[in-house]
Amino acid sequence: MQDFTTMLKELGHRLIATIQAVLVSVALFAGEPVPTQVVPLSVMPSVECPAHLSIGIAYDLDNPASYLYPEWSNQYVHQYRDVVFPDSLVIMMKEACMPTDSTRITDKYGYRPRRARVHYGLDIKVLTGDTIRAAFDGKVRISRYERRGYGHYLVIRHPNGLETLYAHLSKKIVKENQIVRAGEPIGLGGNTGRSTGSHLHFETRILGKPINPAFMFNFPDQCAETDVYVYRKSDDKEVYYKVKSGDTLTRIAARNETTVSSICKLNGISRNAVLRVGQTLRVN
Repeated sequence: MQDFTTMLKELGHRLIATIQAVLVSVALFAGEPVPTQVVPLSVMPSVECPAHLSIGIAYDLDNPASYLYPEWSNQYVHQYRDVVFPDSLVIMMKEACMPTDSTRITDKYGYRPRRARVHYGLDIKVLTGDTIRAAFDGKVRISRYERRGYGHYLVIRHPNGLETLYAHLSKKIVKENQIVRAGEPIGLGGNTGRSTGSHLHFETRILGKPINPAFMFNFPDQCAETDVYVYRKSDDKEVYYKVKSGDTLTRIAARNETTVSSICKLNGISRNAVLRVGQTLRVN
């Protein structure tokens, strides 16, 4: 720091000398008397920059992600109206915690041909009573029970814009509107609701839209899949179609500007597959 200040002073003196020389030349050319004194320039004191600058949206746990969500409600799970999806959203995974110590995935995200419906999360094998933890800092928005669905489940909204869902719990140990920290126990694994064995059903969503948790969480290796996950609206190309009366694969393909071969490949079915009314097919 001392050497830097000395260098600034030397530069100031040189600047003064240069100004003096210019003034003398101008005065001689104009026939005016040469100035005998020049007011010296003061050297500006040095300023130390902080080692870390935090630039971005305020980290608010009382009203997390208020910049993105239109309201805070304990009533609905995934339904949002009049929302504007961001073109992109950056999720810092260095702040994340694995929701469970289990490494075994029993069901993946995506379309289930054998059940003709979409699975919007990951199923991770846990035993009844295993500790389930919050994936990020956040605030509990939903704590509810569905006998024919999620069973005992929690939804937590996080300042980074994500909402995480933890389902089929045997017990919830946090309440609605409670602030939680990443890694904090929030419930116990179980087999409640529509479940065929004890497991954790884990979802990640943005404004109610499901995102494959495997893009962010690596359960087999118990680590984050990446340091930074970037959600881009332009990359979201998964499109699903519900079969109506009279539909055929050819008609569905034409309606969705795709091909029968592509639909069969995406859904693991043959061209001669029998379609059922209400069946969900992935078309893109």
